[in-house]
Amino acid sequence: MPRVHTFHPVLFAWFAFALALLPLRVSATPLAEAVVKASALDRIIDQYPAMMSEGISEGMRQGGLREPMLLNAITGIVSQAFSASAIRRQVVNDLSNKVPKADLEQVLAWYETPLGRKVGGLEASASNPEAWRKIEQQSNALTNRYQGTPRANMFAAFDRAARATESATDTAIAVQLSMISAMAAFDPQARANMAQIKQQVRSQRFMIEGVVEQQVYAAYLYTYQGMSDEELQGYLQFLQTDHGQRYTRVITESIQQAILVPVESIGQQMFRLFNRQG
Repeated sequence: MPRVHTFHPVLFAWFAFALALLPLRVSATPLAEAVVKASALDRIIDQYPAMMSEGISEGMRQGGLREPMLLNAITGIVSQAFSASAIRRQVVNDLSNKVPKADLEQVLAWYETPLGRKVGGLEASASNPEAWRKIEQQSNALTNRYQGTPRANMFAAFDRAARATESATDTAIAVQLSMISAMAAFDPQARANMAQIKQQVRSQRFMIEGVVEQQVYAAYLYTYQGMSDEELQGYLQFLQTDHGQRYTRVITESIQQAILVPVESIGQQMFRLFNRQG
């Protein structure tokens, strides 16, 4: 599925409740490790720190920040805060604990097919800052090229099955809320208005979702250019299976959780940075 960085247009309360419902946690299994490797998810996760740095820095530039030293400092803070190995551990553990063994076996079998290997390779190639710059540059051309085609008509079903727009929007909002909360810890006025600020962020969901959906669509068109419509339909059918849906839900939620962990530290460091500049 397309992996999208969505932090420049603008991030779980049920966790404590869900924790009580989870079975006793077990250690990561070789089967989950094999799935992460076969799906190329390990290569995609390796790019996450760079993607997060690029996304947040681009958001700062679009917000009017042009000072190179500040941008470099922010990039350094973000890249040091996110650990690809920590995200990978979280994903492997969650697959081990939350996806039935039979489902993981079916997912692994699919990713070991020629089509599964092709999908993994294409998604890994599209999950880095350089590829994302190309996606942004080619977005209009790709939209015009595929307008009215079966591939364009397949997108809505693909997006639902991959949970791409939904999960990326959730993550963008959750990251923004977490950073606001972290920075407000040092700002009494912001703390006093926290409920109002958070409500304003949540009220922007429809607008954020529209922007994210456009990004996801461009990424979808770009990433799978090397696949035929029949191959893309085969991938969609895999995502729509019960085991494909359970796998997709767990990895999207797991990655979101792993991304949110360092955000509080980032927000606090950025507040101190801006205060020194002020």
